[in-house]
Amino acid sequence: MANFFTDNQDIVFNFNTLDLKRLADIMEDGYRFSKEYDYAPEDAEDAVDNYRRILTMIGELSAEFIEANAEDADREGSHLQPDGHVKYADGIAKDLDMLAKAQVMGFTLPYRFGGLNCPNLIYSMAIEIVSRADASLMNIFGLQGIAETVNAYADEEIKQQYLPQFADGKVTGAMVLTEPDAGSDLQAVKTRAYQDENGNWYINGVKRFITNGCGEVLLVLARSEERAGGLGLSLFLCEKGPHVKIRRTEDKLGIHGSPTCEIFFEDTPAKLIGERQRGLVTYVMSLMNGARVGIAAQAVGIAEAAYAVARDFAASRKQFGVSIDQLPAVRDMLMEMKIAIEVSRALLYECCWAVDHERWYLWQTESGKITDKDKLKEVKNESRKFKRLAAMLTPMAKYYCTEMCNKVAFDAIQVLGGSGYMRDYPVERHYRDARITNIYEGTSQLQIVAAVRGVASGTANKAFDEFSAMDWPEELKDLNETLKSSAAQLADTLPFVKQQGTEYMDLYGRKIVDVACDIYLGYLLLRQAKHSERKQAVARRFITTATPRISANCDLIKSGDKSTFDQFDTIVGKVEQE
Repeated sequence: MANFFTDNQDIVFNFNTLDLKRLADIMEDGYRFSKEYDYAPEDAEDAVDNYRRILTMIGELSAEFIEANAEDADREGSHLQPDGHVKYADGIAKDLDMLAKAQVMGFTLPYRFGGLNCPNLIYSMAIEIVSRADASLMNIFGLQGIAETVNAYADEEIKQQYLPQFADGKVTGAMVLTEPDAGSDLQAVKTRAYQDENGNWYINGVKRFITNGCGEVLLVLARSEERAGGLGLSLFLCEKGPHVKIRRTEDKLGIHGSPTCEIFFEDTPAKLIGERQRGLVTYVMSLMNGARVGIAAQAVGIAEAAYAVARDFAASRKQFGVSIDQLPAVRDMLMEMKIAIEVSRALLYECCWAVDHERWYLWQTESGKITDKDKLKEVKNESRKFKRLAAMLTPMAKYYCTEMCNKVAFDAIQVLGGSGYMRDYPVERHYRDARITNIYEGTSQLQIVAAVRGVASGTANKAFDEFSAMDWPEELKDLNETLKSSAAQLADTLPFVKQQGTEYMDLYGRKIVDVACDIYLGYLLLRQAKHSERKQAVARRFITTATPRISANCDLIKSGDKSTFDQFDTIVGKVEQE
């Protein structure tokens, strides 16, 4: 019986080698929940076994049930009905019903609301597995961040009303942020929120490009104050109903099974989440960071699906008297695809590790449980460390994984040749689905702007120093020295960039982030190589090919070329305005 968890050698490797007991200790808070909930683990070993059983179940559902519905769901799509409701593709509706019955729609919610209380790392593994089966379904399954945000910031009454419904799979949600004139620039949101004389909130306005905008629970970013900019915005919860009208569903390139809606709010009753004026700066930024990790996981899943088809095809397709995976050009392409997926997965899981620790240390500092001043100081230092690391790794993972996904899906079609261009094989669907990943929840260009600040601030180099100081076995010491040299190149490059100003940093941001990614990924593979001879081969191949790329990028960054600024009109030309 196929299983997208147990069949995936690399996910299983990561599951077995990452310190999941450490995450279990964090999530279970001394395993006190086992006294109140009979399904809560009693110790770390029990918790890790529970994680394994959850992923095994999702892996089986994905391979045996969800993937079988994916092609029909893509062709059928979701449609706006004459009565104003959106009809999911039949396959998507069946998948959601199955996932609800499996009780996995409250993945990270606390036990008290019926959730599984899993760390973000395990949830991201699940998202990847589901995405490999059907990327469209992930867009609904992966919106559990809506419930996380309610749990983190809403009052207890709202939590009790909605979170058990999320955990039971009775409701789905949507992040209702973007507007026709406010896409990446959410500070420009115009949708208005107002109060009546009794203090009740209502919302008016239009929202566009809303994934699963037909969901039952909507988190809406709206302008509650007269002031412009982000501090005029608050976050509200609305329910699907007569005052929420779906004006249309978008006709898209890919992810057809996931409805993307334009919504009109007309005096829609709403509940304030948290405090006024913190909607964008605190709540939505937290929500979007979680969504970006989810999209990174989705991208890895799509890439895995595309690669699997290409690998099987190359082994069976005969040309010139041999299977095409014996041809050097195809062989090299498959190896690059395989390594690209594994390094992206390593970066994704490292990001999740940082996010889980950031949340735990923040809770520790705010809980009031630590009374010893020295201990509190130590915990606060760790909290700041993981906050900086998560702030850098989140956009880095979203950028790297989604760009990788597009490249792997593109190359998968190339491996299949003409067959890949036809609907006879699913790689054309994977290619279409891949294209949105480096656009929504913040384009790659925006992720670079966010990630480069972390690199420039020294967060990356601090991590590199910690990696290089590890106790490396003799057979890996030469690779550590190579990475140390590359890190020194980056450290030497950054002062020049800072001297040129912010505009220059943004111009070469992609190159800077690419260098940091190559070094970080090299160290992640090196760490994995301690556990596996195969991973030693992967690490050596990646670091060997990345080293000249790092040098070339550093040279280009230090070139001082500003022709993009100086020669834009000359080379690109001006657009005549009427």
